[in-house]
Amino acid sequence: MKNIDRRKWLKTVGMSGGFALLGGLESLAFSPNLNHRSNLSPISLNANENPYGPSANVREVLSASFDLACRYPFRTLSGVVKIIAEKEGVSKDHIVITGGSTEGLKACGLLYGGQDSEIIAADPTFQALLRYSENFDTIVHRVPLNERMEHDLEAISRKINDKTSLIFICNPNNPTGTLLPADAMRDFCLSYEKDTVIFSDEAYYDFITEANYPSMVDLVKEDRNIIVSRTFSKVYGLAGMRIGYLVARPDTARELKKVVMANTNILALEAAKAAMEDNEFYKFSIAKNHQAKTAIYNTLEKLKIPFIPSHTNFVFFKSGMSIYNLIPAMEEKGVLIGRPFPPLTDWARISTGTEKEMKLFSDALKAVLG
Repeated sequence: MKNIDRRKWLKTVGMSGGFALLGGLESLAFSPNLNHRSNLSPISLNANENPYGPSANVREVLSASFDLACRYPFRTLSGVVKIIAEKEGVSKDHIVITGGSTEGLKACGLLYGGQDSEIIAADPTFQALLRYSENFDTIVHRVPLNERMEHDLEAISRKINDKTSLIFICNPNNPTGTLLPADAMRDFCLSYEKDTVIFSDEAYYDFITEANYPSMVDLVKEDRNIIVSRTFSKVYGLAGMRIGYLVARPDTARELKKVVMANTNILALEAAKAAMEDNEFYKFSIAKNHQAKTAIYNTLEKLKIPFIPSHTNFVFFKSGMSIYNLIPAMEEKGVLIGRPFPPLTDWARISTGTEKEMKLFSDALKAVLG
């Protein structure tokens, strides 16, 4: 869904009143099994996946695409790059297709890392770029979040020096779900992009409900020293297909393509193409995610458990129990929750799920903490 279409839709439906539109969306002709995960226990609420995807349309396209599986994906890749470029409002030479956004993060960790390089990031945040870069002896400065559990941009700026090769900002942040103020994020990028590369991880951008919140792709269009990552793993429900992309100015994109290692497979490309055309499923996913977050909030409020209102498809809450004890306790009750995020070891991350899964989570948490 193009950004302008998304913004208009968010403004139209609002994000209150339990989504009046939701009933209509549920009546859409999705596949019979779309609203049900496997009956296997424990249920997976630990990886921020979309429990409803891939959509029925994507499944049909995948089934019809198996005849292409004998072909290399180069021709299809070019077509998908064209669609993504049009969606983002840039030329094709700004786009780098990756095996999920994680491969894009790792490629940046490789390109901008090394013995004489330093990377700055929040702590805690998503670690893929940072840990991969550390394999190549990069020094990573991890800056604690502020009291609102947001990136402390001022403290991050104080870490910049002549060896700083990249600043990593996951926005909204994983695991806290917090979103930087729009002006603060843009001003930070404009202030420091001449000193170093700024990487904006926008894996959860589609779940942001502020109608006019800008993507940092806007700055890439201005030829700024910014890299933006996006993924098909979340709102589009294609986590298992492993496809994402980077948006960067052409000279940066050329360098990134040199270190990308996985050739994205043709089925993932066809799935991504179909997913971008399926606006109804996009709307459905956002609406159901809102419904599930509301259910999580209600459970936590009843148990008087502090939590952070989320701009993603997960919620971070303060359990008061060591996460190393809470994880096995919840698994015993049939629910997998997020991994540890030190130093916040008495906090936990829970992904949104189906209505049935939210009920199972609520019952499990009440049994463990109630």
